Amino acid sequence: MNADERRSRLLEQFVIRWEKLDGFSVDASLDPLASQFVTGQKNQFSERLWRPIPQTTDPSMLDPLYAKLPARSPPLYEQLVLTCRWADVSLGSYRLIGNPLGPDLSGLLDKMLKDKFLSACLLKNGYIPFGKGPDIDYDAVRFDLKSRKKNREFSIVKLDHEEILCVERIKVVAELAPTFEHLVKTTVELANRT
Repeated sequence: MNADERRSRLLEQFVIRWEKLDGFSVDASLDPLASQFVTGQKNQFSERLWRPIPQTTDPSMLDPLYAKLPARSPPLYEQLVLTCRWADVSLGSYRLIGNPLGPDLSGLLDKMLKDKFLSACLLKNGYIPFGKGPDIDYDAVRFDLKSRKKNREFSIVKLDHEEILCVERIKVVAELAPTFEHLVKTTVELANRT
């Protein structure tokens, strides 16, 4: 099995387990993007449900994204955004920001850079956005470029958003994983135990 096949299999396991951790209920007040993914099904509380949608995107669509970011994302994250679209999804210790439907990745870039001040501060200090804290936790979850490893892998860190917004200081609250692949595997294991 080559690296692409291994990543594909891992991503398939990862995405399949999102429902177990998130529940996929639509709350348009928290994530208006979820309405793009509504299935017509409801849960036991009569809440509408959403589902991620497989969508192949041409790798050239990464170019405009990387024109605004200080470095490329890890290969596994790239493969995820090129093969799947989803709403914000809460996965235990973090929330993965959504990748909206569309012919390109401009919707993902908009979500990554939504908070202009926070994004500008973090990007210039070497943190690439891809998530937040779980549920309503607004702390930033980022790839830490200062921890670069082989194959474009970076540590995953959670940063205190209030420190950034109030005093423009970067404060790492926690390292969630040494790499994105490790974070994905840990998320799969968490779902398996739940």
